[in-house]
Amino acid sequence: MDHSHGGRIPSFGVVLRAINPPVQDTPAKLLDVIALLDGKPDENLVSGQVGTIVEILAPNVFEVEFCDSEGRTVRFAELKRQDFLVLRHEPALAA
Repeated sequence: MDHSHGGRIPSFGVVLRAINPPVQDTPAKLLDVIALLDGKPDENLVSGQVGTIVEILAPNVFEVEFCDSEGRTVRFAELKRQDFLVLRHEPALAA
């Protein structure tokens, strides 16, 4: 793993993007649970934050709902496919 980040621990997104095949190759669909790869400070979202796809706006563009631990909506964000990791409960079958 490249440690060219000045000795700091790489971000969640940097680590996951280094995996082969890229994690963004997994198709995303309505109601998928996702994890944000990189923080979006302007939207009060942090790397690793979990949300749910609630709308498909365009190819590879999604409306994602983020909730607090009580299930209350705290933010909606428009995300591109490369912005998140689709979380799975079951292992993917090898191709």
